[in-house]
Amino acid sequence: MKFVKMQGLGNDFVFLDHLERLAASADYPELARRMCDRHFGIGADGLIIVLPSTLADAQMRIYNADGSEAEMCGNGIRCFARYLYDAGYVNRLEQRIETLAGVLSVRLHVRGEDFLEATVDMGEPIFAPERIPVRAELDPVVNAELTVEGQNVHFTALSMGNPHCVIFVEDVDQVDLAKLGRAIERHPLFPRQTNVEFVRVDSPQEITMRVWERGAGATLACGTGACAALIAAALSDRTKRQATVHLPGGDLTIEWRIDRRVYLTGPAEYVCSGEYLVEG
Repeated sequence: MKFVKMQGLGNDFVFLDHLERLAASADYPELARRMCDRHFGIGADGLIIVLPSTLADAQMRIYNADGSEAEMCGNGIRCFARYLYDAGYVNRLEQRIETLAGVLSVRLHVRGEDFLEATVDMGEPIFAPERIPVRAELDPVVNAELTVEGQNVHFTALSMGNPHCVIFVEDVDQVDLAKLGRAIERHPLFPRQTNVEFVRVDSPQEITMRVWERGAGATLACGTGACAALIAAALSDRTKRQATVHLPGGDLTIEWRIDRRVYLTGPAEYVCSGEYLVEG
């Protein structure tokens, strides 16, 4: 089974190209668990499938390393758009990609034959508690209180097509990411679980973030999480509506425009390609 591996700020994905020929009865959740294993497989945060679409240039399906399916991925969709362009499936710099969170637009930035970065129109954030979803009485869920692992934390909940819980802290390096992230991800307040972002505000146009991703654990970057962090910071007047988000894997630029749409800009790089030897 041929594959391509790509990454955006260290958030890495195994790609299977089934755009022109679907795999016969492929069990994508099981493939994700096996291929994404960093010891017994290729190793990745998720498995991305390139599929045909009747609504857009192509359809992106993404499965987390634990086999669960995610609605969207900001880093993954930039890699997806670059792959479509480089493979010759789409010869335009502006693309439309179908996801479980809807059809999103991605623009590639190139200089001559060199790829620079990509900008994703992430759409409008969702604040309605029942659509995130989160079991909360506040609407919007801003500065709500949550008790977890013996600690009281305040959080903002929103959806970027997938659920997020943003928590502002003084020092992101002192957060026990695995302990708190895992506990909040699976907290009863979040019926479909949630991504968790711990955020430090550095200036009105800079924030630093660490993330615990639903179904994947600690990752080096999360595009939708960076968007959620900037929105939560802007909502509480901690930052402007455009900022650089510093993540362990590098920087993303996020802009929440006056029309309420969110734009994410960042890199998309190849790691390797090869053949996965399926057994059993």
